[in-house]
Amino acid sequence: MARVVVVGAGLGGLAAAARLGALGHRVTVLEQAAEIGGKLGRAELDGHVFDTGPSLVTLPQIQRDLFAATGAPLEAALDLVRLDPAVAYRFADGTRLSMPGTPDAVPTALDAALRDGAGAQWAALMARAERMWAVSERPFLRSPLAGAGTLARLARRPADVATVAPWRSLRGLGESYLRHPHLRTLLDRYATYSGSDPRRAPAVLATVPYAEQAFGSWYVRGGLRRLATAVAERAAAHGAELRTGCAVRRVLVDGGRASGVELADGEVVPADVVVSGVDAEALYADLLPAGGEADRARRNLARATPSLSGFVLLLGLRGRTPGLAHHTVLFPADYDAEFDAVFGTGRDEGRPRPVPDPTVYISAPDDPELRPDEDSESWFVLVNAPRHDPVRGVDWDEPGLAERYAETVLRVMAGRGLDVRDRIRVRAVRTPADLERDTGSVGGSIYGTSSNGARAAFLRPANASPVPGLFLVGGSAHPGGGLPLVTLSAEIVSGLVSST
Repeated sequence: MARVVVVGAGLGGLAAAARLGALGHRVTVLEQAAEIGGKLGRAELDGHVFDTGPSLVTLPQIQRDLFAATGAPLEAALDLVRLDPAVAYRFADGTRLSMPGTPDAVPTALDAALRDGAGAQWAALMARAERMWAVSERPFLRSPLAGAGTLARLARRPADVATVAPWRSLRGLGESYLRHPHLRTLLDRYATYSGSDPRRAPAVLATVPYAEQAFGSWYVRGGLRRLATAVAERAAAHGAELRTGCAVRRVLVDGGRASGVELADGEVVPADVVVSGVDAEALYADLLPAGGEADRARRNLARATPSLSGFVLLLGLRGRTPGLAHHTVLFPADYDAEFDAVFGTGRDEGRPRPVPDPTVYISAPDDPELRPDEDSESWFVLVNAPRHDPVRGVDWDEPGLAERYAETVLRVMAGRGLDVRDRIRVRAVRTPADLERDTGSVGGSIYGTSSNGARAAFLRPANASPVPGLFLVGGSAHPGGGLPLVTLSAEIVSGLVSST
């Protein structure tokens, strides 16, 4: 069996370590931070506990598959709770929509909140999305990226190409099915699940709300960080060595093949296989020698649009908010202005900036383990933001910017009916620059590259790198970001390593 070095202990790296360890490989995981988890972070502030990354589990079967492949079932390690309602939406005109956690109840809820046949419109779109899912799940999400070959396989069935409509944007698909403007806003939001602009992201992203509704929105009791911990424990149970505080300086290449890594302190860790869970842009720019086959991956990354980032407030609040859902989204009046600001398009052409009137996402789990007492709440507040780019965009380290923008977000929340400024006991700010420092994601781009553009999926780095023996997992590699896709990347890599 092979000696495998996994660089990075985010969920992708940990899942790969668990799968490869279960197959009998000798695995060492190297993490530069003091703790494992990557973007599945956790913060504890004066008794308030926060997940600082993902706050939702979708497609739970993918996690169940991981645990089944590596030992006892998921339910033996984690308490997974289905959310109902899945999310509460508040629109700029005061309309409120509580989205049910089961698909059969969605049309009725839409009709009650929006009227004008909203339930039938959304159901028709989800029927199309279900067909898209059936066509795309296996070749696009569960298989290694094969460039033009992937499209060629799909093209053998013209009806499948028509279903997926690769020439169409998510916004364009919504306009053809959805008459109600709030439904279009709702659909646009799902582009941000891949860090993208709905006006440029592919129509196939309609599968995201379909999957979320069909398979449920789930929470891990005690916080989602427990998922990372459970996967790390599974890897360790199969003999994987997990080393934190170990920054990797470079991937070693000998005879054209990956042969291990060199740490920042000069230690060399030899390997037959290297699995990189670090940001792909950082891998190709900093950890591999210039020239050779890796240059093509660098060129593809240069052609792709980086994904958006996020500006985060961690709020420890006094008192409880009556009727607050686990997830709440507050929409602005002008959603296009938000994407123009984040990506530097439209009137902001070429110069991204913080969004003056952003969409606000609030995760407020009703979980006793996350608060110091029963008269408190712990809120994770997220708004879309441009990535950290002092040269061509926003310098999130500019003195005073983070605190000024935090006040903007709190004012926006107050203007939309959630004024908590007099209840704040604890407040912490996390900018895209902080995300870059904490996780190594270049610029704090949450998903690596975005899905902007018809060929964006094929510019995303493949799991098998151009360097033999070097593989990529995590949100910046195929099939993309988010907990289910990151976990699938580990499954793909495990299969690739086993077949070499």
